[in-house]
Amino acid sequence: MLIRLVLLLVLPLLAAAQATDYTPDELSRPPAPARVAQLVDRAAATGWAGEAAGLRQAAISAYEANRGSASAWYYLFRWADLLGQTEGQALADWTKAVDQARVGHPNMVPAGPARTGALAARWPRDLQLFALGSFSFSEEFFTTFQSVDNPGEVLSILQRLHGANPARFADYPSLAIAIAVVYDVPPPPSWPHGQVSATALPRQLPAAEEAFAYWTNLDHANLTLQHLRRLPASELKFIVDEIAPFGDLDWARRSVAVGLPDMAKAYDLIRYRKDRWDRKAFMWDQPDYHLSTILGQGGICVDQAYFAAVSGKAKGVPTIIFLGQGLDGRHAWFGYLDGQQKWQLDCGRYAEQRLDVGIAYDPQTWGTITDFELRFMSERFRALPIYKLSLLHAQFAGEYLKDGKNAQALKAARESVNRERRNILGWSVLLRAQAALNPDPKVSEGLLREAILAFQKYPDLTLLFTHQLAASMRARGETSAADFEEKHLAKVYQTNQTDISCQQAADIMDRTMREDALPQQVRVYQQVLENYGHGAGYEFFDRVVVPFATYLQKQQQLPSALSAVDRARKYLRIDKGGQLDGALTAFSERLKSGGN
Repeated sequence: MLIRLVLLLVLPLLAAAQATDYTPDELSRPPAPARVAQLVDRAAATGWAGEAAGLRQAAISAYEANRGSASAWYYLFRWADLLGQTEGQALADWTKAVDQARVGHPNMVPAGPARTGALAARWPRDLQLFALGSFSFSEEFFTTFQSVDNPGEVLSILQRLHGANPARFADYPSLAIAIAVVYDVPPPPSWPHGQVSATALPRQLPAAEEAFAYWTNLDHANLTLQHLRRLPASELKFIVDEIAPFGDLDWARRSVAVGLPDMAKAYDLIRYRKDRWDRKAFMWDQPDYHLSTILGQGGICVDQAYFAAVSGKAKGVPTIIFLGQGLDGRHAWFGYLDGQQKWQLDCGRYAEQRLDVGIAYDPQTWGTITDFELRFMSERFRALPIYKLSLLHAQFAGEYLKDGKNAQALKAARESVNRERRNILGWSVLLRAQAALNPDPKVSEGLLREAILAFQKYPDLTLLFTHQLAASMRARGETSAADFEEKHLAKVYQTNQTDISCQQAADIMDRTMREDALPQQVRVYQQVLENYGHGAGYEFFDRVVVPFATYLQKQQQLPSALSAVDRARKYLRIDKGGQLDGALTAFSERLKSGGN
């Protein structure tokens, strides 16, 4: 009991002593190698958790003194905070983040008992010295790492890659980070698409060490079309997310004669099997899914997209597969990073599909990639110094907010969005700081309108902030004004962003199905068709027509359900005999038979 009392008295004093251990002169420069070594050795004895508070204060002091070294001290604090976490707390936080983001899947192994000790035990001294002593590695790691990345597994993968070849690790740090954040959990059963069985294509990533050696050897031998050393982890993850055997990749480099200028042609190398579409054979029916087999057998669009995407990865080119809604044979295409470092995202996309939305998966999270994230990737502004400065202000705004220093948080967050209007973290902290400092919803609504203007080129972000604005207005009783805001947004994007108008229409129908009586619901549905349905396609069918007709069927209103489907035909963009025409007919038949 006495020992515990002494520790309770002494530990805060030690932390305070460490917090003042950094002089203004030292904070004017990035942490020196000697300081990093001292921290690593001290943490080996007393733990990183005891260093975090002092480093955090050191970073804040450097920031407040307007030192260019503030970001280096900040990332040193982040390492101390991460490595000082207990295994149990890290596992609990990660599990919660996965649940909140809804990115869990059946192939994820249930978490067993957490290890004892702190995460730092996973890293030997030499790796800690490398990571904490490299600003570029630290910056890329913490700008890439997300809450849904399993921290223990990410650190373990990095340790294995570094231990296998420290020199190669130092030469390809971005590739190591990409592999770590992709390979920390297995891919889901639907990766890269759900129209091939696990027998023909096992959903299993290679060993991290093998993947790292494979890609670095190819790059060293100049066998990649993109220079892997030059790509950030955020793009390299679209190369290493590969479950095809290495033999398939070798075959593609030898046999698929396309380069960066004509990468899109890889899609059309696969003969389209109309006979499979005609008999609704959407699942791959061969015993294996090797690229050579696909080339020999031909396939439907999802097989074409897979073949092209894997062929691109085999040549060291980041690629993404886009899938139409559902697994019933709707269209699929792919995108790739071209020679000008621009993402080409419409390869194999039919003209009639241009207004429909495809789903692409992020191999880091196994969740869907948002439209704005795809745009951000193409614009590549996050590599610019001005964005990094904006991010620095947002990060410190977040730290101030944790301390309850709301005015300082507001000032730092405002500086963040002034530097770079596309910094989502900056807007998030700005809105939270404003709400904490002044709870008047009208003030926050003014910021939301400002954010809407800042992101007017990104419809899904505009929609997000408009929803927040409308929700705030409805909470104040301004229902009509809130409806006007949402309807205005939908009209703006109705012509060339059907996903936005569909989202608005789906939200309206969801609200009426929750709140209104049946006659009003039917009237609202007709209004939605008139306001949002003209020229719409599959997205509208999936998100508006199907849910409402299914709802009516479950309410024992089958005639109304069938009428809802028939009325949709008058507004949607339907080619006679095409996919949507067939889908509407098939859906009506399911309703009549009692299915949904």
